[in-house]
Amino acid sequence: MNRSKILGLAAIGAAAIAVSGCTSIRESRGYIVDATLLQTVQPGIDNRRSVEGTLGRPTFESQYGQTTWYYVSSTTGRRPFVRPRIREHSVLAVKFDEAGNVISAERTGIDKVVYLSPDGDATPTLGRERTFLEDLFGNIGAVGAPGAAGPGQ
Repeated sequence: MNRSKILGLAAIGAAAIAVSGCTSIRESRGYIVDATLLQTVQPGIDNRRSVEGTLGRPTFESQYGQTTWYYVSSTTGRRPFVRPRIREHSVLAVKFDEAGNVISAERTGIDKVVYLSPDGDATPTLGRERTFLEDLFGNIGAVGAPGAAGPGQ
């Protein structure tokens, strides 16, 4: 074979390997959605036991107010060395009454996702900022000061 053909094939092979390393990685996180099962949950017919039998345990439950089960599902895509981006997101909120019967089943999507951007590396707190030395020596003289009531008085 000709040396230029071998180098050409090697270059094409190297390019194919390099391009395949840059493909997007798709990951499913949370509840794996089955559309037919989600449509079977009906208000007034189902209860907690039937919902758990159909959909399984929820991703999380409400802690306050009306009992609500949340099934959260996200599909992310990312390229190598880049932060993941949410491609698809859905939340199924199943609300129950006191007797455990389904009141409503609401689905929301990525339109309800809120992106937060933290303000710097520090969390702002109330109060004054103290230095290390103020923390270390700040209580000298405050404990056991003359005139202060001690344990035996």
